[in-house]
Amino acid sequence: MGNRKLIIYQVLTRLFGASFKKDSSNDKEVYSTGKFSNFSKAVLNEIKSFGITHIWFTGIIDHATQTDYSAIGKPADSLSIVKGKAGSPYAIRDYYDVAPDLAENVQERMKEFEQLISRTHQQELKVIIDFVPNHVARTYKSLAKPENITDFGQDDDTSVFFSPTNDFYYFPNEKLQLPHTHEKEQQLFEEFPAKATGNDSFTASPTENDWFETIKLNYGIEYHHGETVENNKQPTPLWFKMKDILVFWIQKGVDGFRCDMAEMVPLSFWNWVIPTIKKQYPKVLFIAEVYHARKLVNYLGENGFDYLYDKTGFYDLGKEILLKNLPVKHLADYLTHSDSYANRLLRFLENHDEVRVASKYFLGNPLHAIPFMAAAIMAHKGAVMIYFGQELGERAENKTTFSGNDGRTSIFDYTTIPSFRSTINNFTPILENQKKLQALYRKMFEIASNSTAIQYGDFIDLTLFNEQNPKYDSKKVLSFIRIDDKEALLFILNFHFKASQVIQLFFPAEVISRIAKGNQQTIIGSEIFNNVQKKWKIETSSILAKGLQISLWANSIYIFQLNTY
Repeated sequence: MGNRKLIIYQVLTRLFGASFKKDSSNDKEVYSTGKFSNFSKAVLNEIKSFGITHIWFTGIIDHATQTDYSAIGKPADSLSIVKGKAGSPYAIRDYYDVAPDLAENVQERMKEFEQLISRTHQQELKVIIDFVPNHVARTYKSLAKPENITDFGQDDDTSVFFSPTNDFYYFPNEKLQLPHTHEKEQQLFEEFPAKATGNDSFTASPTENDWFETIKLNYGIEYHHGETVENNKQPTPLWFKMKDILVFWIQKGVDGFRCDMAEMVPLSFWNWVIPTIKKQYPKVLFIAEVYHARKLVNYLGENGFDYLYDKTGFYDLGKEILLKNLPVKHLADYLTHSDSYANRLLRFLENHDEVRVASKYFLGNPLHAIPFMAAAIMAHKGAVMIYFGQELGERAENKTTFSGNDGRTSIFDYTTIPSFRSTINNFTPILENQKKLQALYRKMFEIASNSTAIQYGDFIDLTLFNEQNPKYDSKKVLSFIRIDDKEALLFILNFHFKASQVIQLFFPAEVISRIAKGNQQTIIGSEIFNNVQKKWKIETSSILAKGLQISLWANSIYIFQLNTY
């Protein structure tokens, strides 16, 4: 029948359980950091109770930071090459180590992470971590690598810009010119010869808008004036080093990888490394962060990823609908045309890169996003993800130094998640508005987890079918059916924030025939989402001729279990 629907809970590990100490400046002494130990068995069980199948522990691997860990051979990195005091989790400085911030005892940090993996598995949850294959921190040096591993750049020929056997790109005889210098530093960071920057900035002088804190990795592609020439599709030394990193974490118990900026790494590498890994570890998941919808099919081949971000399609359409009144029919059209590969897409409304829905920079009211989130969860067979605090209406309004107040939870600063302050043990809300929102998320995931039609069934659009129907609002109402041989569900989602309305919904004859299994005369619809009794019973001939008339609350979800007799 296929795999169970993935429901992923992303959590920035450093901030989960982080506490607020003072109200002065953003500094390590002001905010404590979240620890591996914050994920107790009780907390993990609460996460599982949501219907979650996988936890994406973001920011696990050791990355550049301004915090001094000289006691373990990791002094503070230069202010010139670290974004924020805590540093970006995507500027990896040792691929074989975990971030010391996350450990109660930094000397035992890897053991503490292994214990977290074990606790997570005991709760029947899977572990996902980041794989950042495109770039590393400027100060990358592995102190924890196995003895048989050669470090990045160790055998490079630094006298040439490009060599297929080099790990980095170099600018011979040029010194790195960083966009910022800091008076606080006694000794400025130096890099000679300069290396190319992570966002494909092939210059010795990256700007402040570049990923200046990172170095671009070389997979055997030569860059000429903004164009790429893939000289060799055969594995290079770097390919094997990246494979070894994946195997290292798999052997620790990691179940899957969210692959950062997968499009910036050659497809030939993915088509080599994924089947190579899966030959030995067939159940390991690979999820690609991709943004160019036209390239999606390229990454879904036989040797491709298990899941891809649905960013430029589903997410961006959602923003247009929620913020700019784009008619919902455009989402219906997208869902209809992506249904053939929808089981390979990961849909979301929040993650660490995006603005929080409840922030003043997005909707303000998180309840207004519920109909769209219902579509994200229930309109396809693929995976779905929420970002920690989303289910509590996190607004990301706390002050941060590097990120500022932009509606995002900072990945660069030591800070907290304000919405968690009004919970017990990070999950049980005290505030009534949080209770209501969390209950809606819990109900949506509960239905999705227990429905064979949502897990495995077909998607049948009703919005476009009713587009010319004057008694149907295709600008604000999304309707569809999910159906398999065991059950049929009718979804009606009203995206209008304030207005209730009455619609007349018509169905294609072949759909009614499939629901009625050809010979049943009556269809019964029983509403299963809202805590009210809402039921209708209509003859199949009548529903074909007159449709279904139904009253919709503003900003509402209706899910009808369809039965026949």
